[in-house]
Amino acid sequence: MTALTLSTAGAPGLRADAIVVGVAKGTKGPVVAPGAEAVDKAFDGKLADVLETLGASGAEGEVTKLPAPSGFRAPLVLAVGLGAEPEKDAGYDGEALRRAAGAAARALAGSKKAAFLLPLTDAADAGAVGEGALLGAYSFDTYKENGKDAKSGNGKAPLADVVLLGGKPRDKAYKAAIERATAVAEELNRARDLVNTPPNDLNPAAFAAIAQDAAKAHGLKVQVLDEKALAKGGYGGILGVGSGSASAPRLVKLSYTTSKAKKHLALVGKGITYDSGGISLKPAGHNETMKCDMSGAAAVFAAVVAAARLGLEVNVTGWLALAENMPSGSATRPGDVLRMFSGKTVEVLNTDAEGRLVLADALWAASQEKPDAIVDVATLTGAMVLALGNRTFGVMANDEAFRTAVHEAAEEVGEEAWPMPLPEHLRKGMDSPVADIANMGERMGGGLVAGLFLREFIGDGITWAHLDIAGPAFNEQGPFGYTPKGGTGSAVRTLVRLAELTASGDLG
Repeated sequence: MTALTLSTAGAPGLRADAIVVGVAKGTKGPVVAPGAEAVDKAFDGKLADVLETLGASGAEGEVTKLPAPSGFRAPLVLAVGLGAEPEKDAGYDGEALRRAAGAAARALAGSKKAAFLLPLTDAADAGAVGEGALLGAYSFDTYKENGKDAKSGNGKAPLADVVLLGGKPRDKAYKAAIERATAVAEELNRARDLVNTPPNDLNPAAFAAIAQDAAKAHGLKVQVLDEKALAKGGYGGILGVGSGSASAPRLVKLSYTTSKAKKHLALVGKGITYDSGGISLKPAGHNETMKCDMSGAAAVFAAVVAAARLGLEVNVTGWLALAENMPSGSATRPGDVLRMFSGKTVEVLNTDAEGRLVLADALWAASQEKPDAIVDVATLTGAMVLALGNRTFGVMANDEAFRTAVHEAAEEVGEEAWPMPLPEHLRKGMDSPVADIANMGERMGGGLVAGLFLREFIGDGITWAHLDIAGPAFNEQGPFGYTPKGGTGSAVRTLVRLAELTASGDLG
């Protein structure tokens, strides 16, 4: 992992491979952002002019490299765009800092050490820059020939050492911000690793084993229900989805508890380690990235471990509903009826609507502990991608105030989200002549229909929210900001923030 530290050293005398400065898009051209005064002075106050001559505008994520001025030990200055210059005295948005730091860290792959001189007005800014740099430096190279040398896709090792200049190493708030950024980024990157791991190496049993190892390392309690335990317990949804695969399903319960907790937050993640669609086989062109269908479980796993590392004063339980959805002679068929863990029966009209089936069992299991709130995370529907695109996840809930709180938490940490309704008239479309409910309803509004299905498996009086991360969980385009190509770790930061807010009593 990339190392992250604070330093009071001056930029000219610091031994590093590069000095990173911020540049904003002003009304009359690029503007050097605060924090880079020493660098600008070394350019006789004309750094902005030099950057403009090189074609820089200050646009978000834009990277411009130039030789460091005389007197600097670092040979390179990297100017990264922060986007529009803020209004006077407004300061730079934390997400702008996070994205700029991520873009700079990606551009410095192959470097050992870089000093970041982005504008820091407080500890929160330091945390945003640190988090962005650690996320931007991520690479997944396990399966490349030179993977043992930590080479990235472009043949260069990730940036090894990030030093934040302008911070306060002895200040408790700054130290806490850096510790938080490190814990969250490292666990988010762990989630990315899981999402990127091919399904021949990450089946339900393998995922469960990883969770057990993490529990041992971080003092968590873990319980794994295998296929025999699932059958004995009556988990018909998880068993039904996993029945067609040679890799048996699992339900993992991962618990972080503390004597200081006054609240209990339950997190539930969809963990389809590969989704072929089952008997309702996906068409050609839709299978290649289906290793990412366990992104929700990866996010929940990462968030629980992060909560433990941060020592949050809240009990957090993560439920990982793990199965592989495959077609075979033993697979669930369209028309089959499954008896769920709750006792409800479900007519399966489409075996590719499997995520809601495994989640239903896990949601009911989570409900039995009567937590203060349940949040589930899932790459659930293509309909949500059609509605919100590839970078925004939908938020549904059985409580409007809680939905708003979840949406605001996502925005606070820089994750794009949007509140979505649960229209009651769509529930009727799931009525079944042979079972309590069908797993499919009206085609239009399919993402909302899925949310309504999940709501049926929430215990009475329990506040619940559903995050459909089908769009942002896996980036098939090029990298941007701190987001790589492939697994993104979507929703991890939102879940951690929700845990923090629950601990402080600021979440409902």
